[in-house]
Amino acid sequence: MKDKKYRVKAYIDGSNLYFGMIDAGFRNCKWLNVDKLIRSFLRSNQELVEIKYFTSRITHNPPKQKRQTTYLEALESTGLTLIYGSYQAKFTDCRKCGNSWIIPNEKMTDVNLATHLLMDAFQDQYDIAIVVSGDSDFVPCIQSVNEHFLDKSVVVFFPPLRRNESVVAVARAFQMIGRKKLVENQFPLHVRKEDGFVLERPDEWA
Repeated sequence: MKDKKYRVKAYIDGSNLYFGMIDAGFRNCKWLNVDKLIRSFLRSNQELVEIKYFTSRITHNPPKQKRQTTYLEALESTGLTLIYGSYQAKFTDCRKCGNSWIIPNEKMTDVNLATHLLMDAFQDQYDIAIVVSGDSDFVPCIQSVNEHFLDKSVVVFFPPLRRNESVVAVARAFQMIGRKKLVENQFPLHVRKEDGFVLERPDEWA
């Protein structure tokens, strides 16, 4: 049908996107408006029906927790859905100095994203799924959707420095998210929530 609009859902691997930007040196792009970013890629015959953002709450670091909470509330103000995994504390000892420190280990985020991608396909909630990640753990579920739902397509947007050839091999299409797109789709300095509360970009992210 000429006027048909293809339903698009986006599935964001928050950690993969964040560390891709960090590793690429794009630290000043952390205040990213994911909703605006995804919409900037859509064609005229596509409509965004939902964005699901998969992440975990930071623990054991109050300053980082505060910055993350501010950012997640900014994301939530755009109407996207936040889905949480968890961080488990992993204690590591230094053999030389004897000191111990905590390394947060993210759990369930990959499983959550894969589950939602498959269940939403079964429930016919999208025509096109955009997966923002370069994690090869998603290869089986991307391949399953593309093979068993011939009227649907899973495409992948790779964060900076996260291109993965095993993911390329199973995706219907793929694209890199470059610095220009990240810079163009930042939140304004202040974001007003629905209740009137104003969120401000953390100074460390300037």
